[in-house]
Amino acid sequence: MNIGIDMMGGDFAPLEAVKGVKQYLLNNDFEGLHLVLFGDEGLLQPLLSRYEIPADKYKVVATTQVIDMHEHPTKALKEKTDSSIAVGFKYMAAGKIDAFISAGNTGAMMVGAMFSIRVVEGVLRPTISSVIPKQDGTTGLLLDVGLNADCKPEQLNQFAVMGAVFSKYIFGVDDPKVGLMNVGEEEGKGNILAQAAYPMLKANKAINFIGNVEGRDVFNHKADVMVCEGFTGNVVLKMAESIYDIAQSQHIDNPYLNRFNFEIYGGTPVLGVEKPVIIGHGISHDTAFSNMIDVAVRMLNTDVLGKVKEAIGNM
Repeated sequence: MNIGIDMMGGDFAPLEAVKGVKQYLLNNDFEGLHLVLFGDEGLLQPLLSRYEIPADKYKVVATTQVIDMHEHPTKALKEKTDSSIAVGFKYMAAGKIDAFISAGNTGAMMVGAMFSIRVVEGVLRPTISSVIPKQDGTTGLLLDVGLNADCKPEQLNQFAVMGAVFSKYIFGVDDPKVGLMNVGEEEGKGNILAQAAYPMLKANKAINFIGNVEGRDVFNHKADVMVCEGFTGNVVLKMAESIYDIAQSQHIDNPYLNRFNFEIYGGTPVLGVEKPVIIGHGISHDTAFSNMIDVAVRMLNTDVLGKVKEAIGNM
């Protein structure tokens, strides 16, 4: 199993990425894992030595360029062909790595995912999701959370299928309850998109559709998978992230509120492409990088993307 990591992506690169590799290897004894590290070799090698990363666990692929956060994704990938993100996707396209992780430019990661590796046949648009901590200790999934600000009903229907598969095989939920984010519980509520998506979801035999869910249901266990267009999803995601920030600023140590720390979930997987691509927050530290590696390993071990492909093909 070869997992590629963009060591130059994120505000604290490459130090936190190296520390994340160290943390993962300390906590996991996985003989079949090999890490392919993309980045500035002159910066990486001293850090890898300082943190005593076992030489047999990694390979450094030297790159000379970095795609900054503010750069236009398509233009940057085209012009910075020796950047850590561009070279990483070249390796993925050539089959040299099985998964790719980055806390760098989100747009560049999305463009690379869609054009360097194949979108699953039949998928209208890939999606990105976010983990939502539930009050009862379980884990929910919200999608889309920003990739597709405007959607068609058919896309929400596919998001529901992909989210349910991910919830089942990664979170261990046997029969995930799928809800449509809306402004009321009753069928017929909402805007044109929600009204058109509801009957599609209701008729979809591949999911356990429970109807509409409202904002007050996001953090309870009414639904395991919550589906919406990326505009609404991103607003909910950013609100959820702020809860942890507020708790920290008020010096509140609460087991539930602590679960809103994005670092413990790692990154956001892209669903609808054929290989695991995981996008981390730009301010990721070592814990986030370690958990991104863990997400990639679990996705590969469960072949969750293969199961997504099968589910979409059966629709």
